[in-house]
Amino acid sequence: MLQYIIRRVLYLIPTIIAISIVSFAIIELPPGDYLTSMVAGMQVAGEMVDEAVLDALKRQYGLDQPLYMRYLKWAWQSLHGNYGVSFEWNAPVSQVIGDRLALTIVISLAALVFTWVVALPIGIYSATHQYTIADYVFSMFSFIGRGIPEFMIALVLLWIAFSRFGVNLGGLFSDKYIDQPWSWAKFLDMLNHLWVPMIVLGIGGTAGMIRTMRANLLDELNKPYVVTARAKGLPETKLILKYPVRVALNPFVATIGWTLPGLVSGATIISLVLSLPTTGPILYKALLSQDMYLAGTFIMLLSILTVIGTLISDILLGVLDPRIRLER
Repeated sequence: MLQYIIRRVLYLIPTIIAISIVSFAIIELPPGDYLTSMVAGMQVAGEMVDEAVLDALKRQYGLDQPLYMRYLKWAWQSLHGNYGVSFEWNAPVSQVIGDRLALTIVISLAALVFTWVVALPIGIYSATHQYTIADYVFSMFSFIGRGIPEFMIALVLLWIAFSRFGVNLGGLFSDKYIDQPWSWAKFLDMLNHLWVPMIVLGIGGTAGMIRTMRANLLDELNKPYVVTARAKGLPETKLILKYPVRVALNPFVATIGWTLPGLVSGATIISLVLSLPTTGPILYKALLSQDMYLAGTFIMLLSILTVIGTLISDILLGVLDPRIRLER
């Protein structure tokens, strides 16, 4: 196991380098650059642009250099903890991301916990009570959860809360705490607002996991080892939880690799709808304005989360299912 983990960690380095090269090149594929987008916006507003100032800004930001030079400069600075300066925010990228990254992680982990806590027991119950009224009800909600976009659910919740109760569910803090430093009162206020994005982000994943758990557990319940254990008089609850459920959990564990970056990047539209102070809107603006250092750092972050999540999935699968031997 230890040799496997070390080998995978060593593979992580060239993988991330390759992903960063491709990502940085894709960000640069649209014609122009950040200054081109800025000039176009100024011209639409009727403002004049001085070419001398534009040339000076290009030299300042290094936009007059070839693509590979800009990438090498960014990669070298990243190795020293300096991810460059965001053109849009005129601030270090680490500062722009750091201000909102913690809140993004909190919301994403809350949605992940919600997904697992709700999907596991419902999926187990649906499989063990197949074709009952409760199974049909849970299946209906699963199809609805998978079929309705998350941003639509967010809009419906906002409308119902405001039209029926006069409450605005947007944002992650009350107005009086938005610009206040962190305190226990602000933390409790955040928890009071956290349930909305947690449910909205978790509904789609929960619906899919319920169907996955139900289908996998139904496949296991009729296998010979389950029939044998039941014939030996093993209590039904212990039998189900100890053997078939453990095997049916494999898809849950295997999806951690893309669940982590999926939650972070998938929260972009939800963050825009719910006015959440997360990294999603920043990434969206960075891609629109071709803020290459900020967007490139985000892509690097998602790539690292994908690789680390896949490694965690493989290790947990080896622990969960003894049939999997990572050393081979």
